[in-house]
Amino acid sequence: MTLLLQNKILIYIIPFLLGLITSYSLPPYSFFFINFITFPLLLLYLLSNHSKGKWTCFKIGWMFGFGYFISNLYWITNSLTFEEIFKPLIPFALILIPLFLGIFYGIAIFACSLFNLKKNFSSILIFSIFLSLIEYVRSFIFGGFPWNLIAYSWTDYLNFLQIVSFTGTYLFNLFSIIFFLIPAIIFFKYKKKTKLFSLAIAIAILTINFIYGAITIKNNNKIDETNLNFTIKIISPKIEINRFFQNENPKKTILDLVKLSEPNDLKRTIFIFPEGVLSNIYLQDLKNYSYIFSENYSDKHKIILGINSNEESYIFNSMVVLDKDANILAKYDKNKLVPFGEFLPYENLLSKFGLKKITQGYLSFSADNKRNIININNIKFLPLICYEIIYSGQLNKSKEDYDFIINISEDGWFGNSVGPYQHFSHSIFRAIEEGKNIIRSANNGISAYIDPTGQIINSIESTQKGVIEFKNFKKHKKTYFSTHGINLYFYFILFFIALILFLKRNR
Repeated sequence: MTLLLQNKILIYIIPFLLGLITSYSLPPYSFFFINFITFPLLLLYLLSNHSKGKWTCFKIGWMFGFGYFISNLYWITNSLTFEEIFKPLIPFALILIPLFLGIFYGIAIFACSLFNLKKNFSSILIFSIFLSLIEYVRSFIFGGFPWNLIAYSWTDYLNFLQIVSFTGTYLFNLFSIIFFLIPAIIFFKYKKKTKLFSLAIAIAILTINFIYGAITIKNNNKIDETNLNFTIKIISPKIEINRFFQNENPKKTILDLVKLSEPNDLKRTIFIFPEGVLSNIYLQDLKNYSYIFSENYSDKHKIILGINSNEESYIFNSMVVLDKDANILAKYDKNKLVPFGEFLPYENLLSKFGLKKITQGYLSFSADNKRNIININNIKFLPLICYEIIYSGQLNKSKEDYDFIINISEDGWFGNSVGPYQHFSHSIFRAIEEGKNIIRSANNGISAYIDPTGQIINSIESTQKGVIEFKNFKKHKKTYFSTHGINLYFYFILFFIALILFLKRNR
């Protein structure tokens, strides 16, 4: 009886611990080699418990996902510490969100259990296909949350990542899971020569990919830079997040931003400020402070900043381009809103219980459906606000070519945690996927200038404030992924299914 009880507990503890350890492969730790241990152990544990039934297999995947997400998403609770109304929800958010997200992994392992899994290469492919597919589904269902896919373990290893310009993140995620599982072959009932050959092939492929990445980065570094004929300044002001809930003086904030940006009347400059730096006024109120802009900026200056805009009964989280008199030259309204952060799902029902969105104010933001390229000084920018950078393959809706991705963000909601590093890692993947330079201006987050190979040319840490200044950039052609999208991922899914059937037939 005691042994049976222990076995029941182990069904929860072992996969939970494996998921917990796996989370340390993600930024900022980036111990990607951990996955070559935890994933084979998870597969072997699944195979040893496969006969206990599908519900047991579901619990194995569920607990692995719970351990994985509770460790890397704990920072979500920090956003609930700013208002008393949300503080009682902290224990629920800490536990229930990872439990919910863990269900996706439980479904993937449950799907694996529908097959007659054995200790063979087919099991690796089946496991990888379902796990990658469920991560793809997680990225779109209920608005999507493609945060911390397994592939982000490689963030700090750019040589391995260059293939993402062809594969995109989801196919690279599939490849990553397969290679992380390869060491499990050591415990399969294959001949020693077969095991050594399989491991050698895997190492050879990884080595070739590493060399390809190194050559790509080296060739990129040889490309002549294009002169912008003006300067871009990325401003990281590090204004405290508490300002959202205080009656701050907008004039003081604007003057602080002007002082940090150090405008020079003689230099053509674009100043890029983060999301929501002016939290207590709407775009329509900005004209009241236009005299500050006029006194400090010149006709040679353009200003990009994030600010809320109020149009009739709708509120938008916006990015605007202004001239020296605070006239609006271009405007983009955020398309992808953060659930609970920017809008309250089922608002008519939940608002009756006193709930609201986490950001200030009770009315939810509205989402726009247009994302047009912004042309400034004959240079084209694709606008993205905060959370929108995490969506692979859904950036350029117009298909018009452009030069830069601008991502403005407010990462103060993450607190002093791993959150800002995880958010920043998505920017590196988007730069490589799209083959574009990324300008990232984050308040209380990592601001950076990233080149099309994911190299960080310059950055400001989340604990610092300052300015990044540049006037040259490397222009790249469209990548295969930016042109063809996610199709290659599904072609490989079909190829691996055919390979499974082929291996089954030959056995």
